[in-house]
Amino acid sequence: MQEHVQALLDQKVRQYNRADFIPNDPIAIPHRFTQQADIEIAGFFAAIFAWGNRTTILNKSSELLQLMDQAPHQFITQHREKNLKKFLAFKHRTFQSTDLLYFIHFLRHHYRTHSSLESAFDLDASNMESRLIAFHDYFFSLPDAPERTRKHVASPLRGSTCKRLNMFLRWMVRRDKMGVDFGIWKTIKPSELICPVDVHVSRVARKLGLIERKQTDWGTAIELTEALRSFDRKDPVKYDFALFSLGVNEKF
Repeated sequence: MQEHVQALLDQKVRQYNRADFIPNDPIAIPHRFTQQADIEIAGFFAAIFAWGNRTTILNKSSELLQLMDQAPHQFITQHREKNLKKFLAFKHRTFQSTDLLYFIHFLRHHYRTHSSLESAFDLDASNMESRLIAFHDYFFSLPDAPERTRKHVASPLRGSTCKRLNMFLRWMVRRDKMGVDFGIWKTIKPSELICPVDVHVSRVARKLGLIERKQTDWGTAIELTEALRSFDRKDPVKYDFALFSLGVNEKF
């Protein structure tokens, strides 16, 4: 049974881990840029916005980048207070201007002393759970962090699958020759990544017998990733292409 499941998933990885996957996926947003910091910032926002309709995700990400004059790193690091007024009308579902202004504030704080967002995920390298908890604590460490904004940055401590952060990390860390994921971060190994899990991925994974857990939470993401490691120990999260596409594109 497991051999048949792996054969199916390997086939779907080959089918979907390719450049023509990019245009309709949120990863298209960071692919507009060539400089690492621009890729990181555009990718971070696209991942944070990635819930709901994909067309809306792409449109809202594009709207935000337009407000940043299509130069996210330059805007984040060099903007003045008066430049922030145009963000007051921005909204994506429950992500509102209060949240956006804090995100900009945090990113400016971080990039003042770091050249890459990678270091924000390297504060506790014990395992990915520790990395994500430490990132969450760091992200909300500034004195004026709004309480309402915490719901937009997931943490394993709250039981979340951390789907959007795990997806962002996949983009930044995974590296192969297919040109979809960027592979620009080096301190995290692809083998450490946790598979992004949403309702589509969990449904497909249960049908394939990869997870037994009834609820969909952080434990589910760990259970699924462990199953995928039995197929590819060094790069388990490549199967995100297969599971997500089976669920969303093929309604498996």
